[in-house]
Amino acid sequence: MVVYEDNHLLALNKPVGWLVQGDRTGDATLTDWGKAYLRQKYAKPGAVFLHPVHRLDRPVSGLTLFARTDKALSRLTTAFRERRVEKRYLALVLAAPPAVSGELRHYLLKNTKSNRAQVVSASESGAQEAVLHYRWLGRVGEMHLLDVCPYTGRSHQIRAQLAAAGCPIVGDLKYGAPEPLPQGAVGLHSYSLSLEHPVRREPLLLKAPLPEAEHWQKVEAQL
Repeated sequence: MVVYEDNHLLALNKPVGWLVQGDRTGDATLTDWGKAYLRQKYAKPGAVFLHPVHRLDRPVSGLTLFARTDKALSRLTTAFRERRVEKRYLALVLAAPPAVSGELRHYLLKNTKSNRAQVVSASESGAQEAVLHYRWLGRVGEMHLLDVCPYTGRSHQIRAQLAAAGCPIVGDLKYGAPEPLPQGAVGLHSYSLSLEHPVRREPLLLKAPLPEAEHWQKVEAQL
């Protein structure tokens, strides 16, 4: 599960079904796992400082970055806010996108009751602009594989925008997929983060292996 580790950072490959941080369910989280890992590895007494600097939805797998120090957390939070971190995802979708590559630009409004992002007009109160770039990588059986790079970090952004473009993500019942995947997964994996190290100021490229689930193994066979 550990992808990268140093004195300031910890990058984990999140399994499907895990929360990054706690919610009302009280389920165990990736943050809990990371703290326990550091506590055991370094025989740390007392509390362990570990804070996620971004989040993945529960049914999404892949790279999740944590700060191990206050300095790293402050600088990474700024870097994410200023869009100096490139996030890349692989998405398995049910239909081909509108073009081989392109930009999707929508305005989203989060419905907290249904926990769903809705595409609305720019004039809608509370609407936030969501922008992503995608590239079609090929067919995987009846599915299509996309490389997705979100420029903004809206809740459920990739899932809502791809559905609005007519190519919902495999297994994503909330956004139009007709059938579920095992463990409530959706075909979306955070596979790459490119950023400047918050302390050493060196370029850092992190990559997370694909899950072992059947739908991703079909992708692995074609990459």
